[in-house]
Amino acid sequence: MTPQPRPVPAPQRTDERTTTLTVGGMTCAACVGRVEKKLGRLDGVAASVNLATGRATVSHPAAVPVTDLIATVEAAGFTAGLPEPDPEPEADAHPAPAAGPDDGDAAARAERHRLLVTALLSLPVLVLSMVPGWQFRNWQWLCFVLAAPVALWGAAPFHARALRGLRHGAATMDTLVSLGVAASFGWSAYALFLGGAGAPGMTMPFSLLPTAGDGVAHLYLEAAVGVPLFVLAGRRMEARARRGTGAALRALAELAAKDVAVPTPDGEQRIPVSRLRVGDRFLVRPGERVATDGTVVEGSSALDLSLITGESRPVEVGPGAAAVGGAVNSGGLLEVRAGAVGADTQLARITRLVEDAQTGKTRIQRLADAVAAVFVPAVLTVSVTVLGFWLGAGADPQAAVTAAVAVLVVACPCALGLATPTALLAATGRGAQLGILVRGPEALERLRHVDTIVLDKTGTLTTGQMGVTALTARSGGLDATAVLRLAALVEQGSEHPLARAITAHARERHPDPQQLLLPVQDFIATPGHGVEGTADGHRVAVTRPGDLDGLPAPLPEAVRSAEADGRTAVLVTVDGTPEAVLAVGDALRPDSYRAVDHLRRLGLRPVLATGDRAATARAVAGHLAVTEVHAEARPEDKADLVRTLQEQGRRVAVVGDGVNDAAALALADLGIAMGSGTDAAIGAADVTLVREDLQAIADAVRLARRTLGTIRTNLGWAFGYNLVTVPLAAVGLLNPMLAAAAMSASSLLVVGNSLRLRAWRPRGATTARRPHGPRRAQTRGETT
Repeated sequence: MTPQPRPVPAPQRTDERTTTLTVGGMTCAACVGRVEKKLGRLDGVAASVNLATGRATVSHPAAVPVTDLIATVEAAGFTAGLPEPDPEPEADAHPAPAAGPDDGDAAARAERHRLLVTALLSLPVLVLSMVPGWQFRNWQWLCFVLAAPVALWGAAPFHARALRGLRHGAATMDTLVSLGVAASFGWSAYALFLGGAGAPGMTMPFSLLPTAGDGVAHLYLEAAVGVPLFVLAGRRMEARARRGTGAALRALAELAAKDVAVPTPDGEQRIPVSRLRVGDRFLVRPGERVATDGTVVEGSSALDLSLITGESRPVEVGPGAAAVGGAVNSGGLLEVRAGAVGADTQLARITRLVEDAQTGKTRIQRLADAVAAVFVPAVLTVSVTVLGFWLGAGADPQAAVTAAVAVLVVACPCALGLATPTALLAATGRGAQLGILVRGPEALERLRHVDTIVLDKTGTLTTGQMGVTALTARSGGLDATAVLRLAALVEQGSEHPLARAITAHARERHPDPQQLLLPVQDFIATPGHGVEGTADGHRVAVTRPGDLDGLPAPLPEAVRSAEADGRTAVLVTVDGTPEAVLAVGDALRPDSYRAVDHLRRLGLRPVLATGDRAATARAVAGHLAVTEVHAEARPEDKADLVRTLQEQGRRVAVVGDGVNDAAALALADLGIAMGSGTDAAIGAADVTLVREDLQAIADAVRLARRTLGTIRTNLGWAFGYNLVTVPLAAVGLLNPMLAAAAMSASSLLVVGNSLRLRAWRPRGATTARRPHGPRRAQTRGETT
């Protein structure tokens, strides 16, 4: 399967809307095709229906009301409505006891009751029909009495949906099941009452293959009860399995807090989260979830973001730090000011992305749906043809009925309809758990076939913040920690980015932060040169290095090494003596080399494109073993680079985080945005990495390849199953009851294969060895 180039999105009309409907009564891909076809007949309406989620995503002009969409679906023989919002709990409500998977669903309970009664009535019929030695006098009449409720009541949902489809001129899987049950039971009733099968003492042998008996004395009551029993059982297991594939969305919904404590003049009050407004303050106690996105006003703690971003380490927060809704407070009491509520929170955006990905369709799924839409009428034609051929050839009537019924039952296209959506449900849910948000299933297809990846530097491969990457002290001089403290004391009076980087590094490294608050006298700042002042009894200067020949060893080598790495070298002089050189720059993320190495091992060609200086770009590329570098690239240059690579036949992914990357992200075959990036970058991307870990890119590629492989396996089984079983049934080599069991087993096999994606784990690659490239001076007194 070769993916098409990423289409350039057409501007959406201002009067166009997108509505999501819940559709009930769909049982197979033919149902999906019918709903899409009916909605598509409305002027300006396009619909995509997902069998696994039971939802239809409908694009329609504002002039077409939602009520018309619902009426159209209902006219096609299905139920439809808008998704019901989760009820908000009252502030003083007590938690309800845990419910089982079906306890809150009356329809599911009714189906379970139907299955249990059908099983109790069917099992004696199956046993007596299969074991001739247990066939006592008039056993066939007992079987008929037990089979009648199964064929009429147990299979009633199939009959009802088949009749509803017939009224609308459509045939579905339910049509096949209903006709199979009716034919089996009708033939058996005819044989009992008119064909001599009701005679006392009548016995009937059973074999795995259908056999012709004398005249019309053979019964098919075991098929009449076995077909609805196996199909009902299979559907129940499918529903439970498909519920598992949607676990990610339920887990995301459970992350949202239901109520929140807000401070009031009289103390505090717990209110529903829906009543929070931007700017309101709320409290988060240890063990509680942050109610919504906001900013910490008071208190300090550690927030567990593992269930939201995949980040395993708790994040320390204090006044001024951002707090993400859904994070768990692992430490002290926090007071937070709400910055976003409702649909604007990060958790809500993540949930929308996962929902959109799970309700979309790949090209291969649309092909499968198109095939399934004509499959059921084709099967009906084959069944009638088989019946006519056998009767016309002079075969025994019961052999002809057997073959026709087996064709009807075995050909139900359940597996075909479930092959792709269940895999997408499981994969996108698993991706969300790993911090990989895929905008739609088409992105998975393109991600599978990407062969070139263009990487931005600042904020993507690097942290995006200035920091001290190396400190080299002179031999026999002051201790490195003492030099760093003196430099930070002087730099506290400057607002320069280099000054902020040095003071922040000192606060992280110094054991006593109070020693960094000493006063500084005679402070002088010289633009373009540096600062100096008197601190702790020493005259300290932090300046750009001048003549390297006058510096003691190993400081000259430290300056040259910093410049080779694209860093800014800063000389610290104490009482007129050069004591140390600080290398300041945008540091590589700790996982950058391993992530790029993993991408290379997956067959992707890395390309570095950055707006930074050539020296800095070459240094970063040297550390990462990237051979193709494009420095000082403007936004339009990055877009031109993507276009050039595509003209060379490459399938290009772009990874970026800034506004300057948005054009390249939108033009690429696949855009990947860092979760910490700008809204423009995230909006233009197909994949968003929520967790701050570049290895998530390689994980995303592996997950896409595994998902597409699973879909191919599912579709191969679904098509292969019908390719083998329909001819067997047509030539009379498949018992109708076994056909029903095989049909249910094929659907369960497809769903079970998809569920394996829920347990997928990123496979660790061989430990990557960093190549020899520009390195920092390794001298005594250096800290990193």
